[in-house]
Amino acid sequence: MAATNIEFFTGSQGVQAERMKFVTSISSPVGVESLERIKAEIAPGAIHDSKERCDAPKCAPETRVAVQDDLYDWIVDGDGEPEQPKKIKWVTGPAGSGKTAIMGSLSERCVEGGVLAATFFFSSWSGSIGRRRKTAFVTTIAHQLAQYRSDLREEISRAIVANPDIFDKNLHVQMRVLVLGPLHEIGSRPDGSDLRGAVIVDGLDECEAEQYHDTTATGLKSRSPPARTKEKDQLEILQVLQMASADPCFPFRILIASRPERVFREFFSPHTNPTPFARKLDLHEDYNADDDITLFFEVQLSRIRRRYNLPDSWASSEIIRALVEKASGQFIYAATVIRFFEAVHREPPEALLASVLNLESTSNPLEQLDMLYTHILESSPDPPLSVRWIRSINTLLNTLILERDQCTASAINMLLQTDPESSEAEHLLGLLHSLIRIPPPSDQAKTRYEFYHKSLLDFLEDPIRCGKLHIQDAECLRFIWDGFNQACARGWDTRVSYPESFLALLAHLPLYLNFPSDSSPHTPAGADWWVSLAIAHQEDESLWEVFGMPHKSCPWYRCKPVCRVWSRAILRRLGSPTWIAPEVFWPQREWRRQVDTNPRFHRLVTKAIKDAQEKTSKTSNGT
Repeated sequence: MAATNIEFFTGSQGVQAERMKFVTSISSPVGVESLERIKAEIAPGAIHDSKERCDAPKCAPETRVAVQDDLYDWIVDGDGEPEQPKKIKWVTGPAGSGKTAIMGSLSERCVEGGVLAATFFFSSWSGSIGRRRKTAFVTTIAHQLAQYRSDLREEISRAIVANPDIFDKNLHVQMRVLVLGPLHEIGSRPDGSDLRGAVIVDGLDECEAEQYHDTTATGLKSRSPPARTKEKDQLEILQVLQMASADPCFPFRILIASRPERVFREFFSPHTNPTPFARKLDLHEDYNADDDITLFFEVQLSRIRRRYNLPDSWASSEIIRALVEKASGQFIYAATVIRFFEAVHREPPEALLASVLNLESTSNPLEQLDMLYTHILESSPDPPLSVRWIRSINTLLNTLILERDQCTASAINMLLQTDPESSEAEHLLGLLHSLIRIPPPSDQAKTRYEFYHKSLLDFLEDPIRCGKLHIQDAECLRFIWDGFNQACARGWDTRVSYPESFLALLAHLPLYLNFPSDSSPHTPAGADWWVSLAIAHQEDESLWEVFGMPHKSCPWYRCKPVCRVWSRAILRRLGSPTWIAPEVFWPQREWRRQVDTNPRFHRLVTKAIKDAQEKTSKTSNGT
């Protein structure tokens, strides 16, 4: 503290005194030192109005009004259950659906209404480590509560004085001492019952793992403990907030916004967590964002049109509709497009608009969107394999678009998983729920995978945009056929029982996908099994494709192994082992004519199908 000069009897004359005693007591305001201590332990950039968040996304005027109204009404009025209020609400949605923008705008609205108690905006992109990890979460909340009410400030200060080592404790202890303890003290007062407000936590799925290392241990004990995962730290924060909300003296409503990753789905599931939560708000399912995105494009493109004196026909309603369709309900696409226009470019606005609609520009107008997709995909335990799955799912869905009862999530899992009994699909895709809609296990046998945003597939198919995550179309096709060959090999094992829908998928898959020349069965027995399956399902065209397509890549002097294995399996089953496959030098027109009109092959297949039906009929009759 700086020295202070104190003068007595200034300007006086003739002052006499035999004995004088001066007692001065200069004290600092209540709790200043304690508040300075907690301030050193917070993540200031995580607070909604921090300078670090000066460019954070906000909802454009007159957009996302219904969502904000619903959330604000819940903060103020709850669910209409005053006896047992549900104090936690989960706001979720896929990547780019506008969660952070909504939470930011809602925070400002709560400030205006005097009901914002505290906020914490996690961000894995932040340069400050406090916004990326859990360490400063409770202290940052407590610091804001101390600013929210003077009586809370006094009680939090006293708690810090009474517990000088509190900042070295875990989050549960910090929550009990710094938040719940002071709330208990205030709750016992006559004016304590009027305390209310919102605690808003955004981007919790971006919280990274905090690692701890014992630097004092030596020898064998110096080995590092198993690395923590971000899911463990995210779950710890959820449990801390759940503990706080369960306390009767905790008067605040908690909003948690995150992508629909596994840890959140399980935590908020009534099947795994008996705690009654407020109804989940899903931005993708509960609200149609197309009208808001249309309004956003109309306002922003009109502003750009006026800036460059462009004609009224520029960015017409048809173009805006095309942009809205490309956005697929996700504001990140719309915001990225407008940021692209606002950047410095040599091209005129007309060319920029064409580059967005057609991606004809050499520059990348979707750089921020690409960064987001890369970040999410790399959170997978095996990003390259996860991308193979995503590309393969898309290929199968587009190829088998009319076979909805066959190309289900369960069927795709059985086709692509190395082990049909494993949880490989959940392992690879469990962290990617913000990009792909994954049906719950109970619905996977009758429900398909769905992609939230088609720009993800555009991104993965462009090697320049997705970089090291890119895989060639041929590699994707080979991955599918490897799964096909594995499924056939397992099918030959009588211990494996496939659902009928999956058997139908295997039977006619070759009719829809090009059969690669290097896709050899794992075993000849697997090829024999598939041929019998195709005959049982009367898939004569699939048989012809498997019989002929591999032969097209054979040299004139010898068939390749894949051709020999498949053709021999088919000819054996058709009872014509000496028949020769079509010549490789047939022109494409003649090849197609043979597919359509080859009478001998079709006679053999028809006979085999008839024999199989008779055998089945005899078996069913018990003869």
